[in-house]
Amino acid sequence: MDEISKIVEQGYNKIAEDYYSHRNLNKFNIELERFASLISNDAHVLDVGCGGGIPTAKFLVNKGFTVTGIDLSETMLNLARKNVPTAEFVKMDMNKLEFNENTFDGIISVYTLFHVPKENHFEIFKKFFKVLKPEGILLINTGISESEGMSNFFGVPMFWSNFKHKTTLDLIKKAGFSIISEAMLERGGEYQYWVFGIKTKT
Repeated sequence: MDEISKIVEQGYNKIAEDYYSHRNLNKFNIELERFASLISNDAHVLDVGCGGGIPTAKFLVNKGFTVTGIDLSETMLNLARKNVPTAEFVKMDMNKLEFNENTFDGIISVYTLFHVPKENHFEIFKKFFKVLKPEGILLINTGISESEGMSNFFGVPMFWSNFKHKTTLDLIKKAGFSIISEAMLERGGEYQYWVFGIKTKT
């Protein structure tokens, strides 16, 4: 595991409970509802950066979907296993997805990509494309402007990295996705860039 991944892992291991006590767990329900409407009733969804399993994994399980969640933080994963016992949660770095090609019907990665160095984002989008089935749906969000660096986050050092939103969009397209929609949206008092994509059949 590289140094950046260690910073993110150790940070979230320390702040998991505090982070969830302050988080608005309903702020992107609109996007979750839309994602659910775009996938089949028997879909298997990968939740990348699942955290404590709420809201994404819990929402999807309650809709009847099969969910696999991955995260760097063992503390977050333990919370997720308690919060969503019917989902599967695995310790895994999103830079190194260990799934077979055409495994998932949908991938959600929200409030996660900006913890990975931006020079890795394109490779991650390509991995997402590979492990999605044809017609699989992608939902991601990230920051709206280009930046990279460290900050104090809930009392721990945390790494952040973003391209400007147009670069993010171009990289998602370059990875092979067709864009369903993209927008800068305010959710819970914060602005992020949200993209829905689809792995169209070739």
